Amino acid sequence: MREFGFELAVCAGLESEGELVSRQLAGGVHGSRVMDTVVVEPGPGFDARTRITERSIPHRLLESDLGAGTARRPSEAVGSSGYASAAVEAGVDCGYLERERRGGQAYVRATARYPDDWFASLTGVENKPDLGRPGDLELQLRKDVSLALFDRVWLATASHVTGAHLNRIPPEVGVWRVDPDTGERETVREATPLDADGPGIEVVDEHPGRTEIRPVDADTKARYRRRVAERAYGKGWRVPFPDCPHVEERSVAGVGGLAYCTRQERYVRPADACGAEGTGPEVDIDARRAEGSPWVRDPAGAKRTQAGLDFYSS
Repeated sequence: MREFGFELAVCAGLESEGELVSRQLAGGVHGSRVMDTVVVEPGPGFDARTRITERSIPHRLLESDLGAGTARRPSEAVGSSGYASAAVEAGVDCGYLERERRGGQAYVRATARYPDDWFASLTGVENKPDLGRPGDLELQLRKDVSLALFDRVWLATASHVTGAHLNRIPPEVGVWRVDPDTGERETVREATPLDADGPGIEVVDEHPGRTEIRPVDADTKARYRRRVAERAYGKGWRVPFPDCPHVEERSVAGVGGLAYCTRQERYVRPADACGAEGTGPEVDIDARRAEGSPWVRDPAGAKRTQAGLDFYSS
């Protein structure tokens, strides 16, 4: 089967269990690894995080010394590059930052204290429906185990898993056999917890007779883990519906918001539309995500907690 449809089935099965799920996120520090599916386990500060914004907060803001109640010049806090300016604009737009003016100068501050403990763990899932065409599967999973950016790593497949398959992948990687029609999972092998809090070794590339690696210290890894969690919270895993009359909404594992093309007989992305004249269904995929996920749509926002502080009015 097509990997995209299988990936949706994996995500739907996980979300049906109340998990916070995302897909296609950066899974490396120096390399170009992309993790197919990511599951974020909420931590003690999760509710505080959901009240700030439904979107991802730019990591540049979180890695600066901007804080709640402390107004700073944007250029002093995050720099003056185009990338920094875009991060500030995104922070204001999503509700994490608030602007004010002093003496004709623009200042920004965070609307709430960011809860570093909002997520407890990250799980990465590599989706490979057909183990008969593994590609670079072994190398990808060795990278994941060596770096340990995720607390656990799983391989999800629709294939029958043999002992030979298991012997070709790192023993720390768990294996799920997933039914692509229902999203139901059978555990073939449990995943071993990785040392996500400690330093790691990132396999950047392999050449004949030589492997390129880079050490990653614990603090750097912690920053990147937060980046993954933030991106996962804001992004989710569903894709917009193509504007096509052959597309209809379907569900897997009781989870809706999946675009299925009856003409192509597969799940599709906007780029996969067959070009037929007519309109497709109007499906609010954010509403579908909010129905069965810990993600909170349209939160009240932290700005209201500052309503009595005239000093910070814009």
